[in-house]
Amino acid sequence: MGSVTYLHRITVFTGGASGHDLAYQQHVRTLGAELARAAIGVVYGGGKVGLMGQIADSALEARGEVIGVIPEVLMEREVAHRGITYLEIVPDMHFRKARLGELGDAFVALPGGMGTLEELFEVWTWQYLGIHAKPVALYNVKGFWNPLLEMIDHQVAEGFIAGWRRDALVVARTPGDLIAQLRAWRPPVQDL
Repeated sequence: MGSVTYLHRITVFTGGASGHDLAYQQHVRTLGAELARAAIGVVYGGGKVGLMGQIADSALEARGEVIGVIPEVLMEREVAHRGITYLEIVPDMHFRKARLGELGDAFVALPGGMGTLEELFEVWTWQYLGIHAKPVALYNVKGFWNPLLEMIDHQVAEGFIAGWRRDALVVARTPGDLIAQLRAWRPPVQDL
């Protein structure tokens, strides 16, 4: 398999919270606008709140495509973003994650909470298992992911994660670097 020469859509994982520092919102909004300018659609969880809403709004403002996938239970709580390009309503969270996996050509974890971590580790595990051959990335604004990267490096050092798995994880701090790394990414050479 070669490098990813196409990036029609990127699935982003982030939460319904915005964080305490406004810089998170600013960075996420910049990313959404830059993805739209690069003609890369955003696939996300379909919410209108927190960083989730910020990336959707900024991509839309820059005339980008935004596809949301939201389970019925969250529709009932009225957190769905009804102004996006397309909103797909699915029966449950499991179906949502499967659709997010299908619709994106790459996966990017933005700052977020428990759900973001869960989604990140699932798609990274899927990559390792060969369920998909798509890049998985951390958008490391303000060094948000540094503690996690230290933990992953510790797991590598202790023999619980193979080095090639860590090397397959894209880490970027700017939209331009993220897009370039995702386009240049190649599936890892597995050395068990």
